[in-house]
Amino acid sequence: MSQAESNANVVRKWWESVMDCFPNHNIVVSVIHGTVVFTVPVSIFYPLVMRLRDLSVCQFKVLVDMSAVDYPARSPRFDVVYQLLSVHHSMRCMVKVQVDEMTAVPSLTSRYMSANWAERECYDMFGIHFEGHPDLRRLLTDYGFEGHPMRKDFPLMGFSEVRYDEVEKRVVSQPVQLAQDLRTYTFGNPWKSLPQQTIVKAKR
Repeated sequence: MSQAESNANVVRKWWESVMDCFPNHNIVVSVIHGTVVFTVPVSIFYPLVMRLRDLSVCQFKVLVDMSAVDYPARSPRFDVVYQLLSVHHSMRCMVKVQVDEMTAVPSLTSRYMSANWAERECYDMFGIHFEGHPDLRRLLTDYGFEGHPMRKDFPLMGFSEVRYDEVEKRVVSQPVQLAQDLRTYTFGNPWKSLPQQTIVKAKR
């Protein structure tokens, strides 16, 4: 048996051990660039992550990163993506859970300390709520900020802008104002509008 086949058998063994814990649930398992990806419903997200963390064949005890992806035309529109690492087995896996604006994801802060600020950032940028988070408030945007900038339907210019007011001697917030009038662009080739000139080559 080659080394690649041996590694494939090890990977298959541990993710099948996880799947055996949830025999009657809709879990999609795929392998993308050598990484096992679990796509799970929110109802079993927390128990599945705990199995990945605590089973001896897994031991994914490090949350490397988490973020979200917005698909406005899909229902549910968000994919919350978790990147897990097993230092003991030198393996990585990914867990995806699909939610909408009204569905909260169970917080992992009680098991992964790195989830604290990552979940706050995800809440700030996408508006995804995390049930059980000890301090779920905005992390990157300012106080009183409206909307969630990483959503696909968020306007590129935003709703407000801040500037320093010389009269009041403080930073003030105001509705977005364009510094110049809107311009219309034509995407034709500008060189075609130039007059055609005949090039005469000098004869020797």
